[in-house]
Amino acid sequence: MTQIPRKEIYRYLGYRGIAPSEEVAGRIEACVSRLLSVSSPRSVFRYFPLSFPAEDEILAGEVLLRSANLSKNVRGCSELCMMAVTIGQGVDLLIRRSEITSMLDAAIYQAAGAAYVEAVCDEVNLKIKEEAAARGLFCRPRFSPGYGDLSLQYQKDLFRVLDITRNIAVSLSDSCLMTPSKSVTALVGLSRTEKNCSLQGCEACSSSADCPYRRDS
Repeated sequence: MTQIPRKEIYRYLGYRGIAPSEEVAGRIEACVSRLLSVSSPRSVFRYFPLSFPAEDEILAGEVLLRSANLSKNVRGCSELCMMAVTIGQGVDLLIRRSEITSMLDAAIYQAAGAAYVEAVCDEVNLKIKEEAAARGLFCRPRFSPGYGDLSLQYQKDLFRVLDITRNIAVSLSDSCLMTPSKSVTALVGLSRTEKNCSLQGCEACSSSADCPYRRDS
């Protein structure tokens, strides 16, 4: 089972340079246990040939994406992997119930759910990295719709080409928000040029300041 990094839960809860009290830490552990018991992680991903028809345009299969940030991120790549991950609707139910009974628990479930779905994304990303390596390719940092100048509207394209609703039971609203809420879509560029990128992305990389592939450069 995927482990939820406690330091990420603490970070989402707003702890900076301090640890939660023993009482709060105990509540976190109890909430994490319940969250794991109701979660059902699922994922889907596919690879598409990548080309660049114009400046700041990326063509992945039949999907045309317009984004200066993404274009920099995947410059030099020959393929784009589209991925989607969810931890299921059980977490949303826990959050809604706790908003009535305990706002502390609700906040913990929000934080733990966010940390958990990112941890599952890391595992899927690692599988993509391993498959890419077997073909002599290397992964760039994953990049999600809604980040930088990549419109959230591109969620619709990912849902269509990955058949996300059928494959992992995630739905998309008219405003491009996903249900269950603890779900993620992302794009990963694959190239023959090695760049030792962190699975967690640019924010976790010590050399991202001067990296030409930085997501928001």
